[in-house]
Amino acid sequence: MEFTVTTANPATRKAGVLVIGVFERRRLSDIGAAVDRATDGYLRGILANGDLDGETNTSLLLYDVPGIRARRVLLVGCGKASAFDRRAYRKINAYVAGLLERSRATDALTCLPAIEVRGVDAGDRARVTVEATETRRYRFDEFRSEPSAPRHPLSRLTLHTTSRENREKAEAGIAHARSLAAGVHLARDLANRPANVCTPTHLAEQARALDKQYDHVHTTVLEESDMEELGMGAMLAVSRGSREPAKLITMSYQGAGPDKAPVVFVGKGVTFDTGGVSIKPAAAMDEMKYDMGGAASVFGLIRACAEMSIKANVVGLVPAAENMPDGAAYRPGDILKTMSGQTVEVINTDAEGRLLLCDALTYAKRFSPDTIIDIATLTGACIVALGHHASALLSTNDQLARQLMQAGERADDRAWQLPLWDEYQEQLKSPFADFSHVGGQPAGTITAACFLSRFTKDFKRWGHLDIAGTAWTRGDNKGATGRPVPLMLQYLLDHHDGR
Repeated sequence: MEFTVTTANPATRKAGVLVIGVFERRRLSDIGAAVDRATDGYLRGILANGDLDGETNTSLLLYDVPGIRARRVLLVGCGKASAFDRRAYRKINAYVAGLLERSRATDALTCLPAIEVRGVDAGDRARVTVEATETRRYRFDEFRSEPSAPRHPLSRLTLHTTSRENREKAEAGIAHARSLAAGVHLARDLANRPANVCTPTHLAEQARALDKQYDHVHTTVLEESDMEELGMGAMLAVSRGSREPAKLITMSYQGAGPDKAPVVFVGKGVTFDTGGVSIKPAAAMDEMKYDMGGAASVFGLIRACAEMSIKANVVGLVPAAENMPDGAAYRPGDILKTMSGQTVEVINTDAEGRLLLCDALTYAKRFSPDTIIDIATLTGACIVALGHHASALLSTNDQLARQLMQAGERADDRAWQLPLWDEYQEQLKSPFADFSHVGGQPAGTITAACFLSRFTKDFKRWGHLDIAGTAWTRGDNKGATGRPVPLMLQYLLDHHDGR
């Protein structure tokens, strides 16, 4: 899809649809008022009739507006002007993206990016507009015999802004959004693919494809024989019950000099999770193809970094395996020796993700990272605590936690910090091994992070994102969200981009 920027008078531009914002009490936005002057007050007259008050998520489509070259004018309610902040702006753009998709117009001109938004510059406004449009355009049709795309899709969106300086910022915002969308779409595609297609081997193939596509991405894949030599007893135990061999995938993006320490992102890659011997209930088990959402987000992040040519060094580490019941599968009560040398008593084989992650975190030491962040659809307790709106964030470094939360706010991909106090570590005691890998029902998200923290003591900056509630949506419209790619990319831009 084509995105462009213009500073020309919107009334003089041809377009299938011209989008104008209206605030509550029938007040046109400033740019809308300027357009209305070209109509000799026609728009104000329409509003005076009471057909649109300006409430959020309301709209009015007008035809044959005098003085306007656009075929149609779409008036969109923006709510109260005093409450028109970043989140309100994002919601309005998402709403408009849906309206434009249903309008059958192939091109549109939106004046929403010209509206001043508290704390949001022209670049961010353009970025949000494009992100909302790209999110709406996403479809997963790989396995449909007939695609479900609209017959007359929107193919060009022009963003109006008010000055040359703002135009340059908007163009930069568009480039950012397109790079992010490329990463988010990849993450969603990988997670939406069924487990009979998206196996650990498939993920390895996709990583090699990124290596071929981008000059600054280099991929290596470790096989189970390599893991045996490294002593990855925890990860191999999870994989033992499956006919699909495990893979440890490393994607290195080199955007800065070799002397700059990388940021390492470790994504849980359980391509299907039956629960193993501690088998899950049948209801909604089909959704366990999404248990590699953390891995998918790491793939998406690497692609977004490469598309944007970010000036940072980033390592994406994906431990990929299936968790299946089999005569060779690991069992509750087994004691595993991890790559770190620590021993772990297995309590529930359905808590397999942390066993992949613990060996991957130990492996990550070889990269001498500046920061390490793991991402996982790890605990149902996370959904109980936070629902589906925020990812859970836990960290041994409060500065890192604040930075990640701020990045999530700016990217509208929010996370919320939970405590990681020493008192919770007591729940991992074991009479037979160094510690158990499950701490019981209370504070399940926190004790899972406590377990991982025992493999991160050599890292000054470690963070953990539990995305069990945010990686996919449920119900009739279920599908992968691509979260937390926006949060992670924003964090890199805020704190590691050398530009």
